[in-house]
Amino acid sequence: MDRTMDPAILNQWIGRSEIRSDRIRAEPANLMEMTLDRDPALRDGDPLPPLWHWLYFLHSAKLSDLGRDGHPALGGFLPPVALPRRMWAGGRLGFSAPLRIGATATKTSTIKDVALKQGRSGALCFVTVRHEIATVDGPALWEEHDIVYREDPRPGDAAPVPPVDEGGWDVTETVKASEVMLFRYSALTFNGHRIHYDRDYARNVEGHAGLVLHGPLIATMLADLALRQNTGATLRAFEFRAFSPICDGQAFTLNARQQDGTTELAAARPGAGLAMRATATV
Repeated sequence: MDRTMDPAILNQWIGRSEIRSDRIRAEPANLMEMTLDRDPALRDGDPLPPLWHWLYFLHSAKLSDLGRDGHPALGGFLPPVALPRRMWAGGRLGFSAPLRIGATATKTSTIKDVALKQGRSGALCFVTVRHEIATVDGPALWEEHDIVYREDPRPGDAAPVPPVDEGGWDVTETVKASEVMLFRYSALTFNGHRIHYDRDYARNVEGHAGLVLHGPLIATMLADLALRQNTGATLRAFEFRAFSPICDGQAFTLNARQQDGTTELAAARPGAGLAMRATATV
């Protein structure tokens, strides 16, 4: 299918839906535990940790049906946006009941909005997808996933990175992104995006400093930190927005503080600014 920037055509994708079912098996969750350097101890009946639903309902495509970046080519469920770079910009989630390991769940995904904009670095297209996950016991969670499509980088068009308050946090933890961490999360989510494993592509085509740490993995780490700062609590809502990439070999901090009844969170590279901001409600 030909790609386009015609809003009349792209808007035809609004309202399109697809449904996937999956069993929330213990094995992917325990592999995620080990990816986070923990002993695997999750069993059937345990609640799946928040945001780990991204390990399930995986989308696959034949090699011949992939785009240049390793993602499935557009024009099926997602609209055929004529911009080459695809990124996870952020999202909002609400949790109504535990998604338990061992349960069979259904995920309904719907294109909620397609918006063309002009940014500092050129044309942008934002696609918002709403996901609703339920089991036989009823709804478990909803998610609004923001995807941004953009032009290839040009010299000098890097956007300024917002600064982060490097003081005043209740807790700060330091993490180092490694090639193995990136590989494991890509494998667990069947993510073929080349920015996570093809260094030449990441640098020479998409303009990154190295292999890029997955935005969803950073968000997962921030949600985990929020729960560890609220022992015994249950996550009810989570919102996050990505600002700048973290690349392999770079140390970054996970930061949390209580603010007006919520937990304010940030991932940052010391001296290099904000990578992701998030808010958790428990």
